[in-house]
Amino acid sequence: MTIETLVPDDPSVASVGGESREFAAWQRSLQRQLAKVPAMYDVMTTAEILEAVSLVRERAAMSQRIVETRSGPHLLRVRPVLGPAGDTHAVQLWMGPASVSPPVLGPAVGAIWDLDSQTIAVPSGIVELAGVAPEEYTPRMSIAELFHRVSTFDRHGEVLDLLYDPKPGAKLQFEAAITDGAGCPSRWRISMRAREDQRGRGAWWLIEDITSPDHPAQAPGLERVGLREAHRRAGTRLAVVQLAHGAISHWLTDPAPWIRWDYLFSPRDVFHPDDRARLVTLSDQVSTGYAAGIVVRTLNYDGGYTPTSLLVYPYPGYSRQPLAIVQFVHAAPGSPLSTPASRTVWQVRDRTSPVGYDDQLRARWGRGSRSL
Repeated sequence: MTIETLVPDDPSVASVGGESREFAAWQRSLQRQLAKVPAMYDVMTTAEILEAVSLVRERAAMSQRIVETRSGPHLLRVRPVLGPAGDTHAVQLWMGPASVSPPVLGPAVGAIWDLDSQTIAVPSGIVELAGVAPEEYTPRMSIAELFHRVSTFDRHGEVLDLLYDPKPGAKLQFEAAITDGAGCPSRWRISMRAREDQRGRGAWWLIEDITSPDHPAQAPGLERVGLREAHRRAGTRLAVVQLAHGAISHWLTDPAPWIRWDYLFSPRDVFHPDDRARLVTLSDQVSTGYAAGIVVRTLNYDGGYTPTSLLVYPYPGYSRQPLAIVQFVHAAPGSPLSTPASRTVWQVRDRTSPVGYDDQLRARWGRGSRSL
């Protein structure tokens, strides 16, 4: 049983026996699990087990306790799931006869979404999960990078609503098929709860690797594959953009190849600093239901900026956030939408310091098949 501890003093059950429980009350679930081991039921109470769970959470270290019963010695094992700052995001609990080897648990890690930086902090242990190559590990990633790894998923709007408006009590659990770039399928279960306290404003996550040969990852449907291929052949580049925050949230098609959007320290760096305020202004116009067009400077893989036309449409679905559907078009100098500041095709930025994780980007490309 996995008990999430993503917010203080309010644990709940994330999963039992590999099955989702969507924040079920821990007391009832724990009583049911204890009843399945009658020998321990006679000598231990749920309060004692909860105390063991609390100690593991506080110490962030695994605990194993041998309990003598009338049926022989039994084992209570409590293992923490750690996040990027060393906090315990969940505990994995198992109890049974000491003579029986505990089941091998799938890897799991904690993560933290920080709204101010719009990044997800992840520990190095995430490389143990299927779908993440060690040479591509970065301590932070954008939500667009996570969504780009997801091959079959349709709850993007719910996720973005929670992340960009982290109200107390908000929580969400979902499963998603993940690809590692080489086409190897895997599956993750993600539980997240909103937080706004002295540790920051955002959401704490629990990520469980639930890849199993008995439950293979679902392949994308015909409509999704067909539409993506049609857009690829037409050269269409579409994304969901948080205009008010100046960041790309999710690519609906293949990403625009002239835009560096991945492996960045800050997702905002996709857009030139002087253009971000213009995106915020555009957000007000689009929120009233009107489409708009603008040319901005987008970061490229050579370290400069490329003028890019944005054709912006209101998001047609339901969302609490002012999302926009944006078509990215490589703008030619002298475009009708161009501004004087955007008419230089390659505007070089200050390259005295890196803008992102360049080594990991090269690894993703296959040992430097492109230049930076």
